Amino acid sequence: MRAGFPDFRLGSVLATSFTATLTERHGDAVERIPTPQRLVDWLAVSGLAVDSCTTAQLDLARELRESIHLAATAAAIQDALPASAVQVINDRSAEGRAAAILTPEGKRQWRLSSGSCVEDALSVIAADAISIIAGERDGRLALCASPTCQAAFFDTSQSRTRKWCEMNTCGNRQKKARFNANQRKHSRSAQ
Repeated sequence: MRAGFPDFRLGSVLATSFTATLTERHGDAVERIPTPQRLVDWLAVSGLAVDSCTTAQLDLARELRESIHLAATAAAIQDALPASAVQVINDRSAEGRAAAILTPEGKRQWRLSSGSCVEDALSVIAADAISIIAGERDGRLALCASPTCQAAFFDTSQSRTRKWCEMNTCGNRQKKARFNANQRKHSRSAQ
């Protein structure tokens, strides 16, 4: 982590990890890509390294992030996908130059050329969002049960009943709040 910036919340699904660059959307929002360089950093740790990013490209990335969040949220609650969000996702997907490659382990990996730019990386993120929102991957879109978070996440657990976007953050916070409430209730009843 670079000094002064919050850690990235990385998961196994690229598109929802990208939407997690803005957390606590319904509380005290935490922006994890506040500068163009932080977007470059996030892309690098996500396997989509680019050399640089402009403020305009950061704006494109944030527009894509919010569009994915809106569409994934709608899909999770089985609502109609917002047309404007779909348009942004489709536009970003079509604008980039990236190639899917097969690793020796039989996994798909994205390759950007040496001269790739932010738009190329965003096209990969948009394509990943399309695959999960369209239901092409094994799992389900769900919303975090934390009232301050409510992030869309892709649940690949065996039972597909995960409640939290991350157990280490939202899940623990909610369990601690429940525990403290029970402690207060028991201490009042003991008096």
